[in-house]
Amino acid sequence: MAAAQPKHFSFYSIGLSYRKADAETRGLFSLSEEGIHNLLIEAKEEGIPSLAVISTCNRTELYGFAQHPFQLIRLLCEHSHGTVEEFQKIAYIQKNEDACNHLYTVGTGLDSQILGDFEIIGQLKMAFKRSKKLGLINAYMERLMNCVIQASKRIKTETELSSGATSVSFASAQYILENFPAGGPAKNILLFGTGKIGRNTCENLVKHTENKQITLINRTKDKAERIAGRFDLIVKDYAQLEEEIAQSDIIIVATGAQKPTVSKQIIHTNKPLLIMDLSIPKNVDDNVTELDNVQLIHLDELSKVTHKTLENRENFIPQAQSIIKEVHADFKQWMVSRQFAPTMQALKTKLSTLKDAEIKNSRTKFSDFNHEQADMLADRIIQKIAGHFANHLRNEDESTEEAISLLNKVFKLEELSSYES
Repeated sequence: MAAAQPKHFSFYSIGLSYRKADAETRGLFSLSEEGIHNLLIEAKEEGIPSLAVISTCNRTELYGFAQHPFQLIRLLCEHSHGTVEEFQKIAYIQKNEDACNHLYTVGTGLDSQILGDFEIIGQLKMAFKRSKKLGLINAYMERLMNCVIQASKRIKTETELSSGATSVSFASAQYILENFPAGGPAKNILLFGTGKIGRNTCENLVKHTENKQITLINRTKDKAERIAGRFDLIVKDYAQLEEEIAQSDIIIVATGAQKPTVSKQIIHTNKPLLIMDLSIPKNVDDNVTELDNVQLIHLDELSKVTHKTLENRENFIPQAQSIIKEVHADFKQWMVSRQFAPTMQALKTKLSTLKDAEIKNSRTKFSDFNHEQADMLADRIIQKIAGHFANHLRNEDESTEEAISLLNKVFKLEELSSYES
């Protein structure tokens, strides 16, 4: 069994989301892949035992163990463009049980900007996988994440919380459908950026708009070509960006760059142009709104798009919460068992040591002493004593930590931590 963490380590979730931070502020705290990697490496060097990081268009969050949440806040601010002062104004900090509950609500789409977002659980899986490769996921967090995945799967299959498509990429296609109804002249759509959001957006556009007049541009052309091949779409070189913008009616920008990639300086058209920015940080400069023919929509506005597949979702929130409660109860039972298992083993060892000493002493006192029977009887008594203690520790009405502490004091057992690595 891995060594236990010191008692003063607690499980935290810290971060910010669309709920209190606007797109610009979220952009300050967003982390690139390299930024996340560097943050995790520094955390490991500083002795953080377990940590996962997620940075999406709607949230940047850290889940992990620390002696104080400021350890995690400092790491986030050092590897992003945000400051501690800004963090304190719009962020949140949850500890232990509250942190667990938050991870469930995030992973199941209950805390998503579009209720029931099915993409977030995949992003969380990737975050935990990345940390595990670096040896930064302990048994507690791995088990917790598996429970979150289980809850997410059950909610998807047992409720209609995530029925139909639900994501920013879906909302962008829905917005186009509502503002450019089918039956009218087909619009030229330019998708700039073919990362995960771009790929999902492309799929939603083809599926829901049935518009094949979609052109893809990506800095790495072969990535765009792989996606275009699936949907029989056109791919242009990055050097042709300005030319393609001039030919487009709608531009969807999802490049994942840390600075704006589209500005008014590269727009050379007078016809109406809708630009949809699906990125955090913003990939479209606000100066495009200085052009009378340009309408700029950001993902925060897209998230407000409603659709008949979304209208009844709130009705399934109680059912989803019930599933989470059931799954988490199993996790807590595992956690309690994991907490007291080493103590119970230490107790049995202690009682066995006392038994051996008493049997050895009794052999010299009683001429007809039956060692085998005494040994068997003593073992049965030890099992019954240990069983009574185990049942007591399993009782949710009792404080497991207090009971373990009492056992340690009474039987002089080795001190054990609350959370194990």
